[in-house]
Amino acid sequence: MRCPRGIIFDFDGVLVDTEWAIYQSWVQLYAREGQQISIATYSPCLGAGYSHWNPADHLEKLTGKKYDWEVETPARQAVLEADLARAGLMDGALELLDWCAEQGIGLTVASSSSRRWVQGWLERLGIYERFDGVFTRTDGYAVKPDPALFLAARNCLNLPKEDCLIVEDTENGTISARNAGIPCVAVPNRMTESCDLSRAQYRVASLRALLTELKRAM
Repeated sequence: MRCPRGIIFDFDGVLVDTEWAIYQSWVQLYAREGQQISIATYSPCLGAGYSHWNPADHLEKLTGKKYDWEVETPARQAVLEADLARAGLMDGALELLDWCAEQGIGLTVASSSSRRWVQGWLERLGIYERFDGVFTRTDGYAVKPDPALFLAARNCLNLPKEDCLIVEDTENGTISARNAGIPCVAVPNRMTESCDLSRAQYRVASLRALLTELKRAM
C-alpha cells in the first residue's frame, strides 16, 4: 500500500458505527409490523442511502399497508439517535486522524448521507475542522455507486487520483471508488463483513490496522 497524500473517508460505518443502529431501527419497525428484515435484504442501502432500494417501500409491499412516513420517520429517527447517543469514533479513528495531521495528509469526507447527518456528527465528535471538505448527497451529488462524491472530494484535495486513498466499508462505496479511478481500502464492519468488497485494492480489519499499514508505507 502506498502512503497517500490525501485520504477520502466515507462516513457511516467508517468513522462512526452508525450503520448498525440505522439497521436496528428498521428491524424494530419491521418487528412491530410482524415482519423481518435481514442484513442481506437491507444491504443495497449500505453506502447508497435509500435512492436505489427503500426499506419503507419494501415494508409496505410486505404488509400491503400504507404508512404515514411523516410520523413514522421521526419516530424511527428518535429511536436511532437514542441508540447512538453515546457512540464515539471507530476504533483507531482518532489516532489515524492525528497521524494524518502530523504527516500533512489532506482529509475529506464523501458520504451518501445528508449534510445534516454527517456534519452534525463530525461537529458533535469535535473533528469537523480536521477535514478540508465534506461532500454529501444533499449538496447536490449523486449517491454511490456513482463516483460524483469521490470526484468532488478529490478535486477539493487538488491531488492526482493516484495520490489519494478512499476508505470505504460497503460494496456500493467500493464500486464508486472504482468508477472514480481512485485507490480504495475496504474496512468492513459487522454490517458489511459479508459484502462483496473485491473492487477495493486493499482490505484491512480496522482503522487501527490501516494506520499500521500506512506507517509501514512511509
